[in-house]
Amino acid sequence: MAKRNSRAKRNIRRKAQARAGRDQASLPALSSLSELPAYDDLLPSEGQRAAFDRYCQEVEEREDDASQLALGCVVRLDRGFPAVLTKSSVFRAEFSARLTKGDFSRVAVGDWVSVRSPQDHDMGLIECILPRTSDIARWKGGSRGERQTLAANVDVVLVVQALEEWRISSGRIVRSAVVATDCGADVAVVLTKAGAASPELVGASVSYVRDVLGEGCPVVAVDSLADTGEHEELARAALEAGGTWGVEHVRALVPAGKVGIMLGPSGVGKSTLLNALLGRESLETGSVRESDGVGRHTTVARRMVAIPGAGVIVDEPGLRTLQLVGHERGLAMVFPSIADAAKHCKFRDCTHTHEPGCEVLARFGTERDGSRLEAYLSLAQEMRASKATLDPDIVL
Repeated sequence: MAKRNSRAKRNIRRKAQARAGRDQASLPALSSLSELPAYDDLLPSEGQRAAFDRYCQEVEEREDDASQLALGCVVRLDRGFPAVLTKSSVFRAEFSARLTKGDFSRVAVGDWVSVRSPQDHDMGLIECILPRTSDIARWKGGSRGERQTLAANVDVVLVVQALEEWRISSGRIVRSAVVATDCGADVAVVLTKAGAASPELVGASVSYVRDVLGEGCPVVAVDSLADTGEHEELARAALEAGGTWGVEHVRALVPAGKVGIMLGPSGVGKSTLLNALLGRESLETGSVRESDGVGRHTTVARRMVAIPGAGVIVDEPGLRTLQLVGHERGLAMVFPSIADAAKHCKFRDCTHTHEPGCEVLARFGTERDGSRLEAYLSLAQEMRASKATLDPDIVL
């Protein structure tokens, strides 16, 4: 029986290795990807440089060869296979035995790593994932789910939402802002497909986002397929509402030396916007359904894209869900005045809807604060409900 089990395990392992080999063989050649950033487009922090130096010293103290180690950045993930950019080259990489134990091999686009550069070999070896300055992550799964890092070391999250004639998905915008803020990044909102909207809708949508997220949150409306001069009336409406209009204003959100990520559901025009920022049709875009104007999912890899005259943007596949489990700190950071008032409510479990002695209602229960308070209460209620569904031993 033991021999039969051992033989079965070997067969499973061989099949997994063969499948991985087939997957790797079908990956796009890195030499064919013109949109990858150059090494000088990316800037590791002083802490990450120091961590790399410490790791090299540890390797030398173990009397291992540290001469082949390089500081590299993960610039692309295809089905879990990382591509690493170093000062001298870009190559596919696998993980050292130490990293394959536990969850240590959960590398993300944007991660800075200590990698052993290939010599007479087409693969590098990632030996250490360096500390992150930010970790853009979501909760994935049910009662025993996990945090999935979407991108690491990101400076600004561009929350992308299509601006359609009949609605704006304000809930999605606010929850994305909460997640991004909690994960250590700045937030800006980009309203795509605005060329088909009326000036009234553009102005109202920009105003609503600024009312809910605060006047410090940049809001850009854009028609990625048209020049700014074609929509002067729409641009004026966005400007009067406190926002801006056009691709160049999106470019300014991620200046040189910075890394951004576009977050949004499939079909909102992220790839089309990236093509406009690149100034060429480099990324594949999907057709649009005539029934509702929604584009089809096209992005399958997580990848960094170098933007001419600006910084680097992570192109992320569309997200169907963006749960708020464990992001209470982000909610307080996006709505600091409401969160502060909540600390002074009479009841600790106050829902801020009807309870006597509710400081939140006392301070913000007016029509002027309605949209902002409504957004806070909706997300706070969702967080309480989500937390109650987790298994008792889950630590957030």
